Amino acid sequence: MTIQTASPISAASITSLSKSLNEPNWLTELRTQAIEASANLELPKLEKTRIDRWKLDAYGSYQAAESVTSVLDLPEKARSFLEEGKEYDNLIVQRNSTAIYKSISEELSKQGVIYSDLASALKDHSELIKQYFMKAVHMDENKLTALHTALWNGGVFLYVPAGVKIDSPLQSIFLTDNDDAAFTPHILIIAEANSSVTYVDNYTSNDLAGNLVHNGVVEVFAKKGSHVQFASVHNMDRTVIDLCYRRAIVDNDARIDWIIGEMNDGEGMSDTTSILKGKGSSSDAKVICVATGDQKLNITTRAVHFGMHTSSDMITRAVLRDSATAIINGITKIEKGATHSNGQQTERVLMLSPTARGDANPLLLIDEDEVKAGHAASVGQVNVEQIHYLMSRGISLEKAMKLIIYGFLAPVVAEIPIAAVEQQLRTVAERKLGQ
Repeated sequence: MTIQTASPISAASITSLSKSLNEPNWLTELRTQAIEASANLELPKLEKTRIDRWKLDAYGSYQAAESVTSVLDLPEKARSFLEEGKEYDNLIVQRNSTAIYKSISEELSKQGVIYSDLASALKDHSELIKQYFMKAVHMDENKLTALHTALWNGGVFLYVPAGVKIDSPLQSIFLTDNDDAAFTPHILIIAEANSSVTYVDNYTSNDLAGNLVHNGVVEVFAKKGSHVQFASVHNMDRTVIDLCYRRAIVDNDARIDWIIGEMNDGEGMSDTTSILKGKGSSSDAKVICVATGDQKLNITTRAVHFGMHTSSDMITRAVLRDSATAIINGITKIEKGATHSNGQQTERVLMLSPTARGDANPLLLIDEDEVKAGHAASVGQVNVEQIHYLMSRGISLEKAMKLIIYGFLAPVVAEIPIAAVEQQLRTVAERKLGQ
């Protein structure tokens, strides 16, 4: 079944698609409300970036993909993220609009863990999902969030019961290889009290002939004393415009760790936000991006402190080549009443070309006196003295440049919790940087 979702999009078509998929009434109504609201909402206003000039109407249409029963039957591009010969008990693979492979270990199932594509999870867990869906990122924030609410497909639902600690990372792969097919996954993670989990995903594209918009949303709810580690690498080609909101609501003594690699070849906007709602909650965000050609990126990392004794740390590193542009925003907001909070951030941009342009914009918004907050930011080219030092030790210019660049990116790359994904990130960086 194919329903057009390119703009203009009618409420009737959205309602028809939702009903054809047997979605619960609350979701059908929400989708319809969202598409109607999108007509009157504006695009987000980003620092020094005019996304209204980007081609934002290429959403494609919902097209179900054929499922597979073995990882060996996955498309080659998806298999490249998996270690050969290894068993994968906790894996979800989405191709274009729908999940084509999913598995969860018997051990986790017995503990009450739910790990499924979100569309399928609605059949058995509708009321649970309803409590959290579009509650961290709200439907009516702007035109992009409204369109996502109306058009989302596939995605992931991860629920970890109280006290359950998952040692091995859960992984998902999102592949788009048909620019006529909608590609708008939604990630929803709920970690109950005193639980812990590591989730890793990869976004990739293959052989796209035309333009496509990925408008994604990630929502994480970390309950009291829980710990969620979220790692994501986006590596889609230049025909894909990547728009992504990631947001975590963090309760008392809970923690969220973000490890993000923005490695696309096309235009991109991402906003990764931690809402430190509870007392003693904390967040750590590490983000890298590599931009080449005439790419335009706008990357925002944000921490909002509401609870007392909360802490946040943000590190963003960007490497720019050719005539690429990257606007790197770091925002720490400490609300009135969030006493004894500590917010730190660092943004560094390394430019490898005189025509590349990078801006680092640190921002501290402090409404409370008894707090600690600080930032560091730098924009510049490779340090000539470092190059000379390495070459004086017998290292070639090419090798010296490579060592400096990877040393610059190391704080994020080294934190990737799956070896195969870490190697993929290194390979992508080498390709984009011509190393």
